[in-house]
Amino acid sequence: MNPKEQGKTAGLTFRRKRILATLAAVALLLGSLWFAEAFGPKRTPAFSAADRGILVIDPGHGGIDGGAIAYNGVKESELNLSIALKMQQLAAFYGIETRMTRQDESPRTELDSYSEREELAYRADLAEETENSVLISIHQNFFLTSQPSGAQVLYGSGTESRRLGELTHRNLVEALQPTNRRVAAPAPAELYLTSHVSCPVILVECGFLSNLSDLQLLSDPRYQSALAAVLISSFLQYTNAPNL
Repeated sequence: MNPKEQGKTAGLTFRRKRILATLAAVALLLGSLWFAEAFGPKRTPAFSAADRGILVIDPGHGGIDGGAIAYNGVKESELNLSIALKMQQLAAFYGIETRMTRQDESPRTELDSYSEREELAYRADLAEETENSVLISIHQNFFLTSQPSGAQVLYGSGTESRRLGELTHRNLVEALQPTNRRVAAPAPAELYLTSHVSCPVILVECGFLSNLSDLQLLSDPRYQSALAAVLISSFLQYTNAPNL
């Protein structure tokens, strides 16, 4: 192995160790939030335990729509689903009620009748029909060159979406990507899902499939668990601390 390859291997090993440390830290944060709510002094939060809100988790794309595809054939839709299912499991552990816009990679429509707009409308309708919903849509980014990297959170219109988006982006950077210089930003108007719901909504671009380092991390189940943990802890912070 040449020195350059050794450096890359050492860097990845260091990042994986940091992921495990982050998982432990986020687990501690989640545990402390639960303990404070269960046994701490009673107060009037933005949402009570009974009406905290239902978390609608949207694994972007799916079925015949694989989304972006990495050089090695990994589909965005598969990574989105894996992260989303980990979020669902963690949410259940902490008593958060959830709805999933999809549970697997099976197509809901035939290829010749597929309509992206109709699929997105179904997901938006699910969020709108869910009482007191908060929508988090999971995606992966892609660029024509391999340089861009890092997560970014896009938020829908309204103060609550922005608050959730900025909080979530800050947590992702601080916990997993301290060198990330991206900032949370308003979702473009042409993004159907974020512009067709009235509930708080964010779209999380977890990383770039066109960047080798991001791709290796995003394909690692441990990193996916770390992402899921940060997103769930952000939801808990958002619903328990209205001034954040």
